[in-house]
Formats: sequence, structure tokens, C-alpha cells
Amino acid sequence: MSQTNRERLMLVVALILAAIYLFPLYWMYITTLKSGSEMFATPPTFWPSDPQWGIYGAVWESRNMGRYIWNSLVIASGAVVVISVLGVGCAYVLARYRNGWVDIGLFLILMLQVLPASLMITPIFVGFSQVGLLNYPRAAVILAIAAKSMPFFVVLVRATFMSVPQELEEAALVDGNSRVGAFFNIVLPLARNGILVAAILIFMQAFGEFVYSKSIIQAVELQPASVGLNSFMGPNTNEWNNIMAYATMYVTPILAIFVLLQRRIVSGLTSGALK
Repeated sequence: MSQTNRERLMLVVALILAAIYLFPLYWMYITTLKSGSEMFATPPTFWPSDPQWGIYGAVWESRNMGRYIWNSLVIASGAVVVISVLGVGCAYVLARYRNGWVDIGLFLILMLQVLPASLMITPIFVGFSQVGLLNYPRAAVILAIAAKSMPFFVVLVRATFMSVPQELEEAALVDGNSRVGAFFNIVLPLARNGILVAAILIFMQAFGEFVYSKSIIQAVELQPASVGLNSFMGPNTNEWNNIMAYATMYVTPILAIFVLLQRRIVSGLTSGALK
């Protein structure tokens, strides 16, 4: 097989896999626009005969989605701020003062990512109850997410700092900068792409977090959009178009952020974030 035919075959395979991967997303958007009877039609229709565009406004008003989305933004942004403030310094230290034991310790800590949130929520809930953090439920959720995602952030950002030549810091020290000054003036600007990539990934994960929010936040006015979506579910659920409309308005901002920042994300990953 020639090189051209091989490339065409790989392109066809990639397009098929992309179509399979994106089909559930397409079906979510299409189901949103279908009427109640058309949703259960056999065979199913791949485009609604009478699109119900007004469903978005109806669901937004009836479910008070503005409040849910705002709570999700507050929780996700708070988690990113906490992780960035604490994780950047930790990653820098581990990148500059590294040895075999540090690598082993990072690997063991990173293995905690394998544990599901449903397994960790019980000890976290009990611990937060003992120290009184449950009186501040959104802060408690932010700290829980930060504790869960911190190892992932540190590993990514540490690799970025390791890709920055240490000779640049030494030159800055010779020129009269302190270690802190060299970090903020030299290292941090060069590592900003990797830090941004890690922060975006953490934000996307925190924006969709469900288990901690569902277990810790009992007040409806403080719950994020993931918990609000769960309120649709019941033993006799049949409002699938409303559920899909809610999910569409919930997911679309994250998809838009990813599409708008995809070049920067790829640039950050390839510049050392995963080396």
C-alpha cells in the first residue's frame, strides 16, 4: 500500500471513530428539539420534523438554571484558584529538587486518582463535619475537589517546570535576582502555557463534579448544575427532551471553552506539560 493510500485509510478510520464518539452528543442536541411523541417514534428520526426551539427558554426559567450555572462557576473557579496557588509552588520545588524518592512519592500520590469520589466522600464528609466545614458547603466542596485534583495538577505543571532550562534561573541569580524574583520573572512566564492547560483541565473536571456537591451541599440555592440535572431523575421520568435541553445548556459552555482554547491547550501539552 502506498503512502498516500495509507494516509487516506487512516483519515477514513479517524473520521469513522470521530463520528462514533460524537454521535451521543449529536443525539442529545437532536432529542432536545423533538416533541414528546417524536422522541419515542419507531424508527427514530435523525432530525425533528417540528423543532421545539422554545424548550431552552422554558427549561432555563422553570429550573432556574442561571443560579445552577453560577454555582458551578463559583465552585470550579474556586477549585482552580486553590489548586493553582498551592500547586504551582509545589510543582516548582519538586521540579528543581528532584530525586528518585520524589518520583516514587509522586507516583504513589497520583495513584489516588484511581479511587472514585464515591469511595472518598465518606471520610471527607466525616472529617469536614468534625472541623465545622459543613457550615460552609461550597467551600467544603472546593477543598474536596482541590484535594482530589491536586496530584494531577502538580504532575502536569512539574513536567512543565522541568522543561524550563535551569541555566536561565542561574543567570538571573547572577544578575542580582533573588530565587523568588527569578521564579516570577523568568520561570513562571515560560511555564504559563503548561499551567494554563492544567488549570483548564481542572476547571472542566470541577465544573461537572457531582458526588461531592450532592453529598455536602443540601441547600438547593447553593447546588451546582450537575446536582440540578439529577433533580430531573425519578421513577417515572419521561421528560427526556427537557433533560436533554438542560444538559445541552450545561455542556455547551464547556465545549465552547475547549474549542476556543484548543490551540493553546495543544501548544501547552506539546511544549512540555506531558513530557
